[in-house]
Amino acid sequence: MYLLLSAMRRTKADTEKTRQQILDAARRVFAERGVSRSSLEQVAAAACMSRGAIYWHFANKIELFSAMREQVSMDMFERMGAAQLGKDVEDPLGAVRDSILEILHGLEADERVREAFGILSLKCEYVGEFAEVLGRILQSADAWTDKLTLSYIHAQRLGLLRTGLDPRLLAVESRSFIFGLVRLWLMDVGGTTVRPQARDMIDTHVAMRRA
Repeated sequence: MYLLLSAMRRTKADTEKTRQQILDAARRVFAERGVSRSSLEQVAAAACMSRGAIYWHFANKIELFSAMREQVSMDMFERMGAAQLGKDVEDPLGAVRDSILEILHGLEADERVREAFGILSLKCEYVGEFAEVLGRILQSADAWTDKLTLSYIHAQRLGLLRTGLDPRLLAVESRSFIFGLVRLWLMDVGGTTVRPQARDMIDTHVAMRRA
């Protein structure tokens, strides 16, 4: 029984390792060629495995692309969760600032995150069969907007928010701000315009909301 369980654990670990190898290869291929110009055959070559191995784990390119996106999105939401976003903390506006800074830190420190966000923002056309993928991305963004709204509501109740501001509208505005900032940050490859000022921009964005 012990040998059977041990073999099962090894098989599961090997399967997950192969799946991750495919995801890493897909990210590199998508980043280099763009999603529409990439094929599963090219991903298989980059992963140094057969096309059949790719199909064993992913039925098609959309499924592979979605898995790559979900993996990075989950990592980023875990980072943001560490900032207590959406919870009744002592300084909810500080939590908003920290959550946005965590996204920026992920872009700066993790090549995997940087590549994936570059693909999502700049290397994919969300048309045809990929329109459904865009819908799932927007659902994730809606969940983040809900947490931002709660943070702004808490700030309002604590008297930390400027009077006359609508928490939901502020949340939508912050969502638009970070989406735009990420896109411009990725485009600023030379680091001459947006990247050097990104943290100051985030500080200003949140400071303008404080009472």
